[in-house]
Amino acid sequence: MPGRSDRIKKGLERVPHRALLYATGIPKGEMKKPFIGVATSFTDLIPGHIGMRDLERFIEKGVHTGGGYPMFFGLPGICDGIAMGHRGMHYSLPSRELIADLVESVAEAHALDGLVLLTNCDKITPGMLMAAGRLNIPSIVVTAGPMMTGRYKGMRTSFIRNTFEAMGRFRSGEISKEELSACESGACPGAGSCQGLYTANTMACLTEAMGMSLPWCGTALANSADKRRIAFDSGERIVGLVKKNVTPRKIMTRAAFENAIRVDMALGGSSNTVLHLLAIAHEAGVKLPLELFDELSKVTPHITSLEPVGPYYMEDLHWAGGIGAVMQRLKDSIRDNPTVSGKRVKALLDEPRFIDDDVIVPLNKAYHAEGGIAVLKGNIAPLGAVVKQSGVSEKMMYFKGTARVFDSEEAAMKAILGRTIKAGEVLVIRYEGPRGGPGMREMLAPTATLMGMGMGDSVALITDGRFSGGTRGPCVGHISPEAAEGGPIAFIKDGDTIELDIHGRRLDLNVEAGEIERRKKGWKPPQPKIKSGWLSRYAKAVTSANTGAVLE
Repeated sequence: MPGRSDRIKKGLERVPHRALLYATGIPKGEMKKPFIGVATSFTDLIPGHIGMRDLERFIEKGVHTGGGYPMFFGLPGICDGIAMGHRGMHYSLPSRELIADLVESVAEAHALDGLVLLTNCDKITPGMLMAAGRLNIPSIVVTAGPMMTGRYKGMRTSFIRNTFEAMGRFRSGEISKEELSACESGACPGAGSCQGLYTANTMACLTEAMGMSLPWCGTALANSADKRRIAFDSGERIVGLVKKNVTPRKIMTRAAFENAIRVDMALGGSSNTVLHLLAIAHEAGVKLPLELFDELSKVTPHITSLEPVGPYYMEDLHWAGGIGAVMQRLKDSIRDNPTVSGKRVKALLDEPRFIDDDVIVPLNKAYHAEGGIAVLKGNIAPLGAVVKQSGVSEKMMYFKGTARVFDSEEAAMKAILGRTIKAGEVLVIRYEGPRGGPGMREMLAPTATLMGMGMGDSVALITDGRFSGGTRGPCVGHISPEAAEGGPIAFIKDGDTIELDIHGRRLDLNVEAGEIERRKKGWKPPQPKIKSGWLSRYAKAVTSANTGAVLE
């Protein structure tokens, strides 16, 4: 079977192409081998990516060992933690689309036979998976691994709890300036994606659960020998996938997405995974309705308690048996499917594996009978909204409060830090959706500060924006349609009564019938917040959160 790269290296008319390829230093004997693109998001800007130079070496060795010729190209990366709370966060979610487009551009322009996708953080992993689904050429994902926890006075420290929530604790006088400084310098001790079950690590776990990375890849720690070996094996394996023409759409089937959603629910992962799985499925040609997340959540128990909700971290999940152990717990409901390893899912689950019952509890000892995410609907969110219910206390699963409305994250943050927020209120942060933001910024600073100030059981927050994987508490995001599209959230007023019922899957504004439509009369879309650059174009093309915020 001819390879894709034959179009640039075979035939008389390809003399100029071969001349340019030889200019790169490729030996003549290597020209007959499959050309493997290694898309790397190495950067000095992101802790999760600073260790990738080492993994690149091992991928390269693996590709050569497998009989391919590796060719590296770079992709941009944005650290959500560093981008958060200022103009930079507008670029985070949109960068997912850029990454997918760049992988497509390079792979098609250079006729690559296969791809190794070296990634780690929040939007980079889904962007690469979107490209894999769109291109449908043999691909394998290597996630660079989670960070180890820090240490402070005998206690383990981590990014969210010991930085964002520390701000609220310092503001409340609970910790000293010296302790705050120790949090800054010690919460993130080195390379890797942030230590808890935030978006980056959740997506790494779900990539493994879908079968797009090798076993243990989702949890193997950054800078570990395990991760080096996985990188090598992935480089070797991609050549086999090319030779057998095992393409992503043969792996990323409806069954694979259902498995990923079940694992997500069992872990209690980031609510951002809803956006990303919807977008990846869209590119892979799989119909994945938002309602499926709720259907599977209702029948999938929550069996781990990782940071930011519980006491455990990614390092604990790895040593407890990893994603394979979670899937073994769910074995009766996991669907069989191919994986990039060459083994089918059921065969992998039949392999013996140690499971730490304290970290990955048996089904009959589940933390919650339902999974980590719930999809809500109601007159505020007729097309849906998402809440990480595993991070909400039972006391706040039902909450009726008075609306405090803000048209930006900055305005809400000013009120929180100014101590004008009172118990019994529902903060409404709107015009922060995919179009209105633009870019659907994460609201980690407001949510974490509220938790740090001890208001997690007395105040709720709803938004057409989204939340970090580190968010916990009664925080509802992805409200669709968004305010910028004339969604009902645009017509909430200060003093309105909002009713949140997570068990009942409802989010409602308690007003008379027809009141929302009356308020809508005369409403005009606000002027775009960003009027130049590529974000202005993004805002015109992006769809609602309930469809994954993909581009039309």
